[in-house]
Amino acid sequence: MDLPNVDEIDSKKLTESYRLQIEEAMKKESQKRILQNNDPAEISRLQDLSLVTLQKDAHEDLIPALMARLGSVRAALDGHGGSIIIDHSSIEKLNNGKKALSLILNLDGACIACGAAPGTLQGIQDDLMSDKEIISVQFSSSMLEWFNDLQREFVLKHGGVSFI
Repeated sequence: MDLPNVDEIDSKKLTESYRLQIEEAMKKESQKRILQNNDPAEISRLQDLSLVTLQKDAHEDLIPALMARLGSVRAALDGHGGSIIIDHSSIEKLNNGKKALSLILNLDGACIACGAAPGTLQGIQDDLMSDKEIISVQFSSSMLEWFNDLQREFVLKHGGVSFI
């Protein structure tokens, strides 16, 4: 029976410790930047709004309310003049009788041509899917035209998001 190498175990623990420290530092810096560029009271107000009601009423606060639900990826969007565009949205009735949004999104601003866009898409999807009023987040297939061949292949194979 082969026993694990002690140096290998220590190295893995150290790597994981550094990863967690960096992740926490990035989260704090992102929050700081978000609060520098946005009114905390307005973010709180937007987070308290029902997305289903906003969509049903075609209310102008829908995109700001979606943006308010983003975590660290919001700092990147704000910093690069980017935002979410809703290409299509619909209200779906869930098995429990509640309603939730199904979204097909696009991006605008400098985010369109950014090489980090695949990671941005994943961050947007993950953050929005954590909201109980969102059942599905997909992205417009027109976005694939922004990427060079290598980026397109990467985002389709490893991006963890779907295009429609």
